[in-house]
Amino acid sequence: MTDANNPGEQPSEDASFRIRREASGGFAAIGRQWRQRKWLRRFSYLCLAGLVGLAGFWIVLTRDMPDANKLLEYQPPLPTMVRGMDGEIVYSYARERRVQLRFVDFPKSMVNAFLSAEDRTFWTHGGVDIGGLAGAVVDYAAKFGTGARAKGGSTITQQVAKNILIGDEYSVTRKLKEMVLARRIEGVLTKQQILELYLNEIPLGRRSFGVQAASRAYFDRDVEDLTLSQSAFLAILPRAPEVYGRKKNEDRAIERRNWVLDQMVRNGWATPQAAAAAKAEPLGLVTQRGSDFDPANGYFVEEVRRRLIDKYGEKAEDGPNSVYAGGLWVRTSLDSEMQKAVREALRGGLLRYHGNRGWAGPIAHLNDLENWQSQLVVANKTMDYKDWRIGVILDGSSTDGGSGRIGFSDGNIATLTGVPARAKAGDLVAAAPVTAGSWALRAIPEVSGGMVIEEPASGRIVAMQGGFDAGIDSFNRAVQAERQPGSTIKPFVYATALQNGMTPATQVLDGTFCVFQGANLGNKCFKNFGGEGGAGSHTMRWGLEQSRNLMTVRIANDTGMARVTRTFHNVGIGDYQNYLSFALGAGETTVARMINAYAALANNGVQFSGSVIDYVQNRSGKVIWRADKSRCDTCNMSQWDGKPMPRIARKGKQVLDADTAYQVVHMLEGVVQRGTAVRLRDLKLPLFGKTGTTNGPTDVWFMGGNQDYVGGVYMGYDAPRSLGGYAQGGRIAAPIFKDVVEATRNRWGQQPFVAPSGIRMVRIDRVTGKRVMGVEPGDDPKAAVIWEAFKPDTEPRQYTAEDEFSRRRDALVSQIRGARDARAAAEANASGDAGNFAEQQGGVY
Repeated sequence: MTDANNPGEQPSEDASFRIRREASGGFAAIGRQWRQRKWLRRFSYLCLAGLVGLAGFWIVLTRDMPDANKLLEYQPPLPTMVRGMDGEIVYSYARERRVQLRFVDFPKSMVNAFLSAEDRTFWTHGGVDIGGLAGAVVDYAAKFGTGARAKGGSTITQQVAKNILIGDEYSVTRKLKEMVLARRIEGVLTKQQILELYLNEIPLGRRSFGVQAASRAYFDRDVEDLTLSQSAFLAILPRAPEVYGRKKNEDRAIERRNWVLDQMVRNGWATPQAAAAAKAEPLGLVTQRGSDFDPANGYFVEEVRRRLIDKYGEKAEDGPNSVYAGGLWVRTSLDSEMQKAVREALRGGLLRYHGNRGWAGPIAHLNDLENWQSQLVVANKTMDYKDWRIGVILDGSSTDGGSGRIGFSDGNIATLTGVPARAKAGDLVAAAPVTAGSWALRAIPEVSGGMVIEEPASGRIVAMQGGFDAGIDSFNRAVQAERQPGSTIKPFVYATALQNGMTPATQVLDGTFCVFQGANLGNKCFKNFGGEGGAGSHTMRWGLEQSRNLMTVRIANDTGMARVTRTFHNVGIGDYQNYLSFALGAGETTVARMINAYAALANNGVQFSGSVIDYVQNRSGKVIWRADKSRCDTCNMSQWDGKPMPRIARKGKQVLDADTAYQVVHMLEGVVQRGTAVRLRDLKLPLFGKTGTTNGPTDVWFMGGNQDYVGGVYMGYDAPRSLGGYAQGGRIAAPIFKDVVEATRNRWGQQPFVAPSGIRMVRIDRVTGKRVMGVEPGDDPKAAVIWEAFKPDTEPRQYTAEDEFSRRRDALVSQIRGARDARAAAEANASGDAGNFAEQQGGVY
């Protein structure tokens, strides 16, 4: 066939036809070979099986593999940081040391040190270093079956995959997953992002994750302050942190550090001169890192921790805002100046009471002294008082005042003097240095207590101390110890009476008060402090100033105990049954609850919940909780509307009538001026307060303050027992509060309490409570005429001669009645039916 356009030429074959023809011939030839030769068929089957197996292995390998994109949103576990009221960091809750930095924050010399030690081709490979991998395969083959672990050959990208996504299992499968993930990570993150993750997450020993945390742990400095030698040391830690970080392996660490320095020179990242100078430096590791935080805050931050755990949980699995992984930022109400003053004042009071009572016993005991140092470290008992330290008695004399040896957590052993005969080897004790290599045993007071300072206008607790030292005992007696408050509860009995018709000038009989309990029990009688009898009729003010039990019980009985216990509940002291003994403080409560009730008195009856946390932010800075729930809808306007700046008033709960609260405070000022807390008068500040001493006496209390701060303190043994007959709240507890005020005097304002608008100030005779005309009250605390606070239309009438006659008549009748009641009580005692009602009801004085 000829081409019409090219006559004379041979027709050409269609190209596609020729390809199909030759291909079919080739396939036919292969088919003939495949049918004729068994080995070809077997080889084909083997290849197919291999491909199917490889595909299956790939599916199994990558089926549960984490997504590399997760690293874009990766949030490492971070500690919770705690700030004081001034914004300064005061503590962190961390079981692992972690500090997150950006890539630009890492010194270039540190980055180069890690690259030289771990992955010098990092900037050029795609996630897997073929040369390093080949070396790792050879090493694995050489060590196969020996039990020895082969070198990893992992790039930094592979280590990121291992540390964050798949774990540290030692297997070939894990290694393959690591390689696949490394390739994927390189496609998701930049090199700088990968290095940032690596340097922030790499475990480097001493519970440190990341180079900043390790820098603080090993050298007690930040990364920007490290020398070239120190950066090179940190770079050797990923291989064996528990080996190179120990003092006994210092030679090995120096050898490896110098190798890293040589690699830096080889890679052009350090000059030979700089490397030589770095090699000449000692390691300079710190054996025990100093605390970044003031131990004076121990009890306060522990209470913050407890409240945060209750709200958000402790560990990562408890939620995204957990205390030890959520990276929270917490602003607290802690006032560092006030906290130190409270700690020193309470300590001083405990030491004054302990006096020369001698050694009270060990802090704890170690049963096995074979590994005493590690056990002492695990016991985690510390002390921040003068130059005292906690140690363990290794051996000692069997006689009082003998000597022995004491060991400390850093491994040092010294001579210990003044060892009592009852001390045993294994006892953890406090000791202070006396001469070089010699320490003397010191006595920690067995008596303890708690103290709280609170702002009445906000409920913010600014200071809290729950014992002698939080490093010895974390039990916080300010919030956890349930104790009888004694007479410090009386102001709320009087407040109930004032809300039900009585006035500060109401005359109340201070005489024997017995309650008939039935034919079998007979009369149950109350007594004043120290067993004193009555003193006739007096004003309510006098009864509160002098803390008269008989007057208080009579007031509670006349007002109704149901009303009194309702007041206790309303102000948050506690829920009690309607027994008269609770009017004297027989029910149990805490210092924190009592001081919050007193804050309501100082704030005209408005009470805020006692808080130690102002607000909580998550790791991104978003506020997720705040104590002050007040709204301000106009605070975020895009443009000013010309109106005054909004003033946000915190919303508290009105738990007492404002006039009543002021009347009680006004009477409690008299407690400081001429009552049981008179030792505070020389502070010359407008203070109110109330002392308390429980039956025994087992506990002593003081509560008081002004419009700026209210403070409360109690002292007693953890296992209640008598403090001694001389112990009273005014003698022991009030001086502790006084020490706080003197140490922070500039913080306590001079402004007197401001009366609510409904209060009328009237001049009265302090003894009779009658109104006085024409005489001005004097400055003498014991002046006959004083200003008294009354609600409208409750003022007493003017004092007359007839009143004087009535006063004398009432005094005579009171004496006759008192004698009669005393005879009745004596007869009941003689018959064996009567007892002390307050005593039987857990009563207190």
